[in-house]
Amino acid sequence: MKSVVPPVRRSWLHQHRVAIAPWLFVAPALLFFSVYVIMPIFQSIAISFYEWNGLYNAEGESTATWVGTQNYVKLLDDDRFFVSLKNNLIWLVFYMLAVPVGLAIALFLNQTVTGIRVYKSLFFFPFVISQVVVGLIFGWFYNPDFGVIGSLWKAAYCEEVINIVGNVSTRCAKSPPDILADETWATYGIIVAGLWPQIAYCMILYLTGLNNVSSDQIEAARLDGARGWRMLRHVILPQLAPATFLAIVVTVIGALRSFDMIAIMTRGGPYGSTNVLAYYMYEAAISEYGDRYGYGSAIATVLFLIMLVYISYFLWRMYQDEKGR
Repeated sequence: MKSVVPPVRRSWLHQHRVAIAPWLFVAPALLFFSVYVIMPIFQSIAISFYEWNGLYNAEGESTATWVGTQNYVKLLDDDRFFVSLKNNLIWLVFYMLAVPVGLAIALFLNQTVTGIRVYKSLFFFPFVISQVVVGLIFGWFYNPDFGVIGSLWKAAYCEEVINIVGNVSTRCAKSPPDILADETWATYGIIVAGLWPQIAYCMILYLTGLNNVSSDQIEAARLDGARGWRMLRHVILPQLAPATFLAIVVTVIGALRSFDMIAIMTRGGPYGSTNVLAYYMYEAAISEYGDRYGYGSAIATVLFLIMLVYISYFLWRMYQDEKGR
């Protein structure tokens, strides 16, 4: 008579190991994300309801005073806040030029011609250098005395004059423009500087997408007589939809969180005309002359809510795309 072998009892952990394994891999990232992103967001929202200069008393207690929604009410009467909000919208509109320009450069570089690797390296270069370096480069570029703009202007509108004693001086019909000192043009000058690396990033996304374009569909379209714009519109662009979606998302987020270029090139000047929400928040709260932590947190909260609306839409679109597959 054969003995019956009792079934092996496995632990709950062993039974659900397949479901638990992904969470174990994600857990460290979730921990760091919670500590360094989620918690500061809620802390910033909480501080926005206080008036605080960031100091503590001798007993180690915060000197913050509860003011409720007073900081948000002040925003409605703050002209500098609305200038910053307007500049963010200007950044958003003009930054979108990075997407079609990046696509055009990617189409140009997606060829097999002599020296194409050199061209790719030159166009890729702006993406790998620091935003600080880009800001310094364009600061020199716009300089009216020794920059490229100033030199071209002097070549077009200035002439050398020899006076009676033989000394040579330069006389200009018009003074060279100082773009970064002009309230009207300074913001646009910074946006152009920011577009340089952003175009390179969009170009990289499209080059990656072009490598995945189906050659069979292109050949079939050629047999049907598709060329040029028709080929691009009906065959290539539909296959580049994921790259386009990602390029738009990254570009919009980059426009909303613009800070580095402004801090390097103008520091919000002249007269606060180039401020955006991120830099105005820094200026109000933690800059050399800023000690309004509650007010700065209110600005940061408004910027966060604007980005939250867009990011929520982005995640919803991703979910819909995955659901439709």
